[in-house]
This record gives sequence, C-alpha cells and structure tokens, in this order.
Amino acid sequence: MTDDFPAPTPSDDARAASKEEQTRAKREKRESHAKTPTPTEKSLTSDERNAVNENGSLSALTVYSIILREGEEELIRPKTSLWWSGVAAGIGISTSVLAEGIFRANLGSDHAYLTLLESLGYTFGFVLVVLSRLQLFTENTITVVLPVLADPNRKKFYCTARLWGIVFVANMFGTFITAGIAVHGGILTPEVLSAIFEISHHLAELSPSEALLRGIPSGFFIAALVWMLPSTGGAGKVAVIVMFTWLIAAGDFTHVVAGSNEIFNLVVTGEIGIVTAFSHHILPMLVGNILGGTGLFAMLAYGQVSEEI
Repeated sequence: MTDDFPAPTPSDDARAASKEEQTRAKREKRESHAKTPTPTEKSLTSDERNAVNENGSLSALTVYSIILREGEEELIRPKTSLWWSGVAAGIGISTSVLAEGIFRANLGSDHAYLTLLESLGYTFGFVLVVLSRLQLFTENTITVVLPVLADPNRKKFYCTARLWGIVFVANMFGTFITAGIAVHGGILTPEVLSAIFEISHHLAELSPSEALLRGIPSGFFIAALVWMLPSTGGAGKVAVIVMFTWLIAAGDFTHVVAGSNEIFNLVVTGEIGIVTAFSHHILPMLVGNILGGTGLFAMLAYGQVSEEI
C-alpha cells in the first residue's frame, strides 16, 4: 500500500521524541521494580526465585502487547487472505447453529433443561473458528482496534475500515452459503432441520432494539475471550471459549455472525426478505457487538494500560 500521507513536521518529531523518552522512563521503572525482591523473596534461593518468575501470570501490559502485535499483523494482511479466512469463519461458525439443532432434535423442544444443554452446541462453531485462527468479525472489534488506540492516524483508520468491511462481508457470505446448503442441500434430517428453523424463528422474533441491546454483552464477552486467550494454555483455551460462548447462548444474547446464519435460514426459504434481514436483524446485532467489543471492552482494556505505555 502506498503511503501518501504528509511528512512529519518538526513539532510532530518533537512530540514523538518526548513520548519515546516517557516510554523509556516507564520501562526502566518497571524493570527496576521487577528486579527488586519482595520481603518474602529475600528469603528464597535463586532457584526458588526463578520458580516464582516462571509461574507468574502475564501482566495486563503484556497481554495488551500480544494482542496489539496480532492486530498490527492483521491490518497488513492481503485482501485475498482476509476474504477467504472470513468466508471460512462464516462457514465454520454455522456449526454452532447446526449443533444446537442436533441437541434440540434429540432432546425434544419440551426438555426441562433444553436451553442449558442446547447452548453447549452453540460453542462448537466458536471453538472451530477461534482455534483455527479464522477471521471472525467480532474478534476484530478489539484485536485491530488496539493499534488504532495506541497510535491513531488516518492510515490505521483506513486499514481498520478495510479489514472490517472485507471480513464482515466474507462472514456474511459464508453463513449465507451454509444456510442455503443446510436448507436446500438435503444433507440434514427433517428433525434437525425443523429444530434449526425453531431456533431461527426465535431470533427473528426479536425487535431491532432488542437485537441491538442483546448484542452488547456478546461483543463484550467475545472481546474478553480474546483478551484472556494469551494467558491460557492448552486445553484451557477450549474451556475459556466454551464458557463464554455458552454464556452468550444461554443468556439469549445476540452474535451477528452466528445470528446471521439463523436469519439467512429464513431468507433462503422466503420467510424474510434480504433487506429486512439486514435492517431489522443483522445490522442491529452488528451495532450491538461493536458497542460491546470496541465501545466497552477495547476502551477499558486500553484505559488500564495507557499510563504504562
């Protein structure tokens, strides 16, 4: 990409130098603090002190730096890579609706604990997408926003808008294709397909304002999930993903990508028009997810480390 923005002025250089000096001072202060043993550590052997350091959790600034680095890398990825990764994510997240339908079809709509058990199915698509490192729009409400908050400029705003646009459209394309195959492909049993339609109708009954407001907690939880993953290892990653995406489904909150698959199930049958699908359902969920992920969590995550940078 050609960078045709104006060259830095002397005042810009001075501000950059001043910020660099402040950053250096803060870093040296943290290094000094890290090397100073606590009263308890003074009685430990060198091996025991090493064990303390090795078992310490990541600091908030470290987690922030990991996610910011990921965001920087995502912002410069080629459009084609973003597109196909986003399409794959849209297809993959549709697994959530499929798994929910399988749970419902086998448990029965009148099962006493249907919502709690069925919501486990909702987690399947998120485990698939997150661990496969596919481009899911709601993850990018924090990942690519942190670089913008750290250094806001027109180039980064453009790159963020570019990534958001490509990934969102790709996610929608993936969920629409999956809905068409599920409804008209003849690959699902009548019982599972009927259960999927019940789930889709439940979401479609929400008003635009309800879809938006219920999207805010979902956006917050997904952003929080992204924030927690660097501190989680091995099977713990799966547990964290399952816990918080289960909470989204069990709490009857709305997620724009998974929810779009439910809405598109009704679009491909002709029950809902494509314009209504976006204006009354998908766009309100999108706004809610952005408010929860960027407006709340990303801002709070940046706020807690902004004075340490």
